[in-house]
Amino acid sequence: MRGREKFNRYKNILNIATKVIALLPKKIRLKLFYHFRKTQGNKGLALRYILLKSLCRKCGDNVSIQPDVYIFHPENLTIGDNVSIHPMCYIECGEGEIIIGNDVSIAHAVTILAFNHRYSDMSINIKDQGIDVGKTIVNNNVWIGAKSTVLMGRVIGTGAIIAANTVVSRDVEQNTIVGGIPNRVIKRRT
Repeated sequence: MRGREKFNRYKNILNIATKVIALLPKKIRLKLFYHFRKTQGNKGLALRYILLKSLCRKCGDNVSIQPDVYIFHPENLTIGDNVSIHPMCYIECGEGEIIIGNDVSIAHAVTILAFNHRYSDMSINIKDQGIDVGKTIVNNNVWIGAKSTVLMGRVIGTGAIIAANTVVSRDVEQNTIVGGIPNRVIKRRT
């Protein structure tokens, strides 16, 4: 049975559990989300989904958060339907915003950021210059390959593929395959 069929089979139970867990204070829900980060199997998938749905700005149906995914500041995160986020991913919204569309597959060890350190003032240590925040958008039907990094403020177009080990430092047009550091177009999907 595919994940979508499993989700639809238990959707009502998951929605009720989300409403119940949402009654807890945010701080407790966040601690529980971090606590169940490594929980394996369907139990872990269900617990992470329920908790994340109660914490995110918006979280769609059939979202699979695999073990060892690190999500910080989920209140600034929007996730669409049918999204899979695989182990060792790091998603940091900070005070910015990350939007992940529908039907997105995020391979293992991907980093997505919504902030960047300032570094332009040579008279101040970089760590003391603060950060810039922005909105990072991953549109629908995107596949982000293993160990890729999506930097703050980037927009990945619908139907794009990000090759493994790519640093997305510029926007990606729809239906293109990009790779490299920094990202460049490898070919267009036709």
